[in-house]
Amino acid sequence: MAKIKSSKSNTRKDVIIAKAARLFREKGYSATSMRDLAEHVGVEAASLYNHIKSKAEILQEICFKTANQFMNHMSEVEASDKGSIAKLEAILRFHIKQIIEHYEEVYVMDREWKHLTDPYLSNMQSQRRSYRQRIATIIEEGMRKGEIKNIDAPTAVLIMLHAVSGIESWHRSVKRISAEMLEDNMVMILVEGLKK
Repeated sequence: MAKIKSSKSNTRKDVIIAKAARLFREKGYSATSMRDLAEHVGVEAASLYNHIKSKAEILQEICFKTANQFMNHMSEVEASDKGSIAKLEAILRFHIKQIIEHYEEVYVMDREWKHLTDPYLSNMQSQRRSYRQRIATIIEEGMRKGEIKNIDAPTAVLIMLHAVSGIESWHRSVKRISAEMLEDNMVMILVEGLKK
């Protein structure tokens, strides 16, 4: 029987979660079975349960680990003494880098979180709402300080986040620009228009 190959930096559970994120993105959470995951990892389905309790646990791990990275970065940005435009740029650059470097996990958190069950579902809804509100607060602060045009902050947040989540098409592109150029172009397009 094959064993799950881990490394110094990754546990067997980490390997399972990474492979699951890829399958959840490719097939969707609902359409992915534990048998599919075991086959993808290269072990018997029964041996997966030595490392995880259920498919639901894997989804929770992916969603909350990823969401916590975004929330922790948001807290760092909020605590900085940067202006509103610089804060928005820092948030967007982090968001873009996460999508480029951890595509599977961010995709699953962004698209498959609806398959969580309570209390995890309510918690994730609350975190998503809080994340958007915190960005809107930075925009509103920028408007008060005269750094940002007078706009509807929640609408600006939705436009920015939807634009950034569209990076998935960059991942599928055959003639894609470099990750650095993509990041610079997106930040320029999304942030420059806000400046007063």
